[in-house]
Amino acid sequence: MENNIKIFNTLTRKVEQFVPNEEGKVSMYTCGPTVYHFAHIGNLRSYIMEDVLEKALRYAGYDVKRVMNITDVGHLSSDADTGEDKMLSGAKREHKTVMEIAQFYTDAFFSDCEKLNIKRPDVVEPATNCIDEFIHMIEVLLEKGYAYIAGENVYFDTSKLTDYYVFSSQSEKELMVGVREDVSEDENKRNKSDFVLWFTKSKFDNQELKWESPWGLGYPGWHIECSCISMKHLGERMDIHCGGVDNIFPHHTNEIAQSEAYLGHKWCNYWFHVHHLNDKTGKMSKSKGDFLTVSLLEEKGYHPLVYRMFCLQSHYRKPLEFSYEVLDNMANAYGKLRRTAAKLNADTVLDENAFAEYKGKFLDAIAEDLNTSMALTMVYEVLKADISDKTKLELLKSFDEVLSLDLTAGELQDDDSGVDAELETYILAKIEERKAAKKAKDFARADAIRAELLEKGIVLEDTREGVKWKKA
Repeated sequence: MENNIKIFNTLTRKVEQFVPNEEGKVSMYTCGPTVYHFAHIGNLRSYIMEDVLEKALRYAGYDVKRVMNITDVGHLSSDADTGEDKMLSGAKREHKTVMEIAQFYTDAFFSDCEKLNIKRPDVVEPATNCIDEFIHMIEVLLEKGYAYIAGENVYFDTSKLTDYYVFSSQSEKELMVGVREDVSEDENKRNKSDFVLWFTKSKFDNQELKWESPWGLGYPGWHIECSCISMKHLGERMDIHCGGVDNIFPHHTNEIAQSEAYLGHKWCNYWFHVHHLNDKTGKMSKSKGDFLTVSLLEEKGYHPLVYRMFCLQSHYRKPLEFSYEVLDNMANAYGKLRRTAAKLNADTVLDENAFAEYKGKFLDAIAEDLNTSMALTMVYEVLKADISDKTKLELLKSFDEVLSLDLTAGELQDDDSGVDAELETYILAKIEERKAAKKAKDFARADAIRAELLEKGIVLEDTREGVKWKKA
């Protein structure tokens, strides 16, 4: 079945049959989080769909090695290499060190992933682990004439490339200063599209994390980390690189530019991008202030896998609009699926022919550019089919290797048992502390308290009658 997988390749702008560099093996890289705040559910849509892609490849028989970076330095507030470092901004907001912020929000991110049944990648590498690799790549780019030093910073020279805008028809004119609000002029650049490989002490003197380099004390630009981390763990030729559509330009465009200039050959064959999650006002983002997190959905009484199912019912290449009305419908559907599966009789006989037939249909759906909506339809088709309960159960377990919805884990329970008096006293004290923090507009502390309780398995829910709690 391996050779029947088809995915949309952003690089060629068409659905292609997937053929890896090495038969039976897949090297896969996914851009990880910038760990300066909680991940919002828009971010997590991308990670859910990348998780489905990895599991679909494994389901089809491939041996997948997946690598993810953790951006704990070097990602500025603007993709135009301007503004404050996001990590430094997070540290200022919470009066902590950058590394304390990085550790806390890295743990929070993987906690969210666990709740959403997102498999941890085989390799997770923080950017701060790879400074030597970044410096080496920049040295080679300078030697080859693809980079230059100006104003004590090191820049990549995009004019050296025959085709910098590999993903789209964007031109330099479209990116001129003043045309896009997020682009501000950097007088050190030779070309408007050039980007920073290394910042020195000449910028951001309050930067907490700095390293010695041949160009002075400083830190890496954002784009360099993914190139180096992927090569470190996956080699010079990669099969699939994933991310959200907002990574296409400039991040992934810059990755290709520097990687192929460094290597001297094509770097990655397939580019997989997940579209935005929107609300009625547009794309969800942290910059809007109050943003939706997994914890917030839990507080409102939603099981995290309801959100996973919400994402699976839409194609990853289409914008998805979030609303509580749709999420309520999904919660009802998910609960019903779990109840139906829980009533199946496992003591019946497995029909191997029916099992093979429906598994084939499921794999066909997943293989057609990750058609998760059709894959979910197959779940309902199996439950309605005139086949034995044992066959249905085994098919649901099989489908769940990709969908990861815990379909056969039993009915959903709303159970607050197992909380002793000491823990309840602690919970109530934390609720009061959180209430005071919110009143003082210290929302970061309020979020931290909520996260502390979640680590103990306690979910808070804000209601009109006040804050309620329950076991996760």
